[in-house]
Amino acid sequence: MTGRIAAIDQGTTSTRVLVAEGAQARIALSLPHAQHYPQSGWVEHDPEELLANVQACLAAAGEIEAVGIDNQGESCLAWDARTGRPISPVIVWQDNRTSAELDQLKADGAGELPLAHAGLPMDPYFSASKLAWIVRNVPEAKELLAEGRLRLGTTDAFFLDRLAGRYVTDVTTASRTSLMNIESGEWDPALCALFGVPIEALPRIVPTVGDFGSVKLNGRDVPIVASMVDQQAGLYGHGCRETGDAKITFGTGAFVLAVTGKEIRRAPGDGLLPTVAWGRDSDGITYALDGGVYTAGAAVDWVKRLGLFDDFAAVDHFEGPSAIDRGLVFVPALSGLACPHWHRDSAAAWFGLTLDTGPLDMVRAALEGIALRTAEVVTAMSEHVALAQAISIDGGMSTNGYFCQFLANVMGRAVLARDGGERTAIGTALFAGADAALAFADHGADRRFEPQGDPAGARARFSEAIDFVRRWGREPPPC
Repeated sequence: MTGRIAAIDQGTTSTRVLVAEGAQARIALSLPHAQHYPQSGWVEHDPEELLANVQACLAAAGEIEAVGIDNQGESCLAWDARTGRPISPVIVWQDNRTSAELDQLKADGAGELPLAHAGLPMDPYFSASKLAWIVRNVPEAKELLAEGRLRLGTTDAFFLDRLAGRYVTDVTTASRTSLMNIESGEWDPALCALFGVPIEALPRIVPTVGDFGSVKLNGRDVPIVASMVDQQAGLYGHGCRETGDAKITFGTGAFVLAVTGKEIRRAPGDGLLPTVAWGRDSDGITYALDGGVYTAGAAVDWVKRLGLFDDFAAVDHFEGPSAIDRGLVFVPALSGLACPHWHRDSAAAWFGLTLDTGPLDMVRAALEGIALRTAEVVTAMSEHVALAQAISIDGGMSTNGYFCQFLANVMGRAVLARDGGERTAIGTALFAGADAALAFADHGADRRFEPQGDPAGARARFSEAIDFVRRWGREPPPC
């Protein structure tokens, strides 16, 4: 299929549609949605608002031949099978309301089962404990379960059910729930029992590309032919196909993915996650290794809201030694630490503040802290897969020249910044059958940053700061 394709990119903060035809692509519409924080550590979206934005984006695409949809990954909800009505909000991947329950499961010795079966640590980041929370805490969920009408799933399953009448989820998304067996590609009864998620309420797992039903557009039935997690779509959109090819997307968080081919690479000691890159009927499952930083672009936005800078152009270039070389360090653990630490109780912190420290010094330290956290993930990953020397990056932070150069320095690898952006949507379009020329078209001038200097000192100082914020999260202050 090489006709006019619509790729819906449904992300954490917005929904957008890319329309691809031949080697050309354009964003036809982008819509933000509200972020809800009902309690500390809780993050929610309105399911109907997300669905309405998806439908508006589809309508804006015009005459198309096929649709692909990518989704947030771990964000999930519950709804009524008969009416399609949501009975819960979307509980977003950033939400940590289930931390206490998971801590108790780990204390009871249950932490090894998810690692062995799903390849994932026991963390509220993944969907399993969120879905179990809904079953325990939403009265209507129990009623619908008893009547055989409860549907539990990630946002993709909700969209597909409402748009096309297909209650399915693709294998990449299922691999992010901590309920799927990473080897079989099927729901794991032992994991469902452990977390308390009724397996009969879950959608059927299918390949990334296939028949997902159709949606009515302009009086025509248009097939939905691809569905996947946004980060996996981005991996494909960056042109990563061979083992060791890697990309980093800097959005709300920073996500590093590297292709591992047909081999599942397990690295629990380094906090890395085996995941499904994509699945096709023709050649089965292709795997990847995943490592995330919870707050990247979100940290920059937070710093901006504090009033430390007004214009992104003002923080694209700095003179003199780096902030960390001058003793000023920022650890961006605003939602805790993910890979390789997996420590939710850690808190963000600046170290080395003095009377001479100015607002732009603090911004510079924040940019460096995000780069250093990302470098921790890449370093851990390089111990388990031979990464390509140049790593492709995209997302909002990839436009910042200072950040890109500092990232190359502390990784010790070249950074290829994809200024054209939209690699996630392009990957989704390619899975949906867009012309292969789309992947290689000039959607923006790429910039290459070669590493400079010795990163050892900066990384050692940052490691000391990481140790401190981890202790701060688990040790009571002295009396």
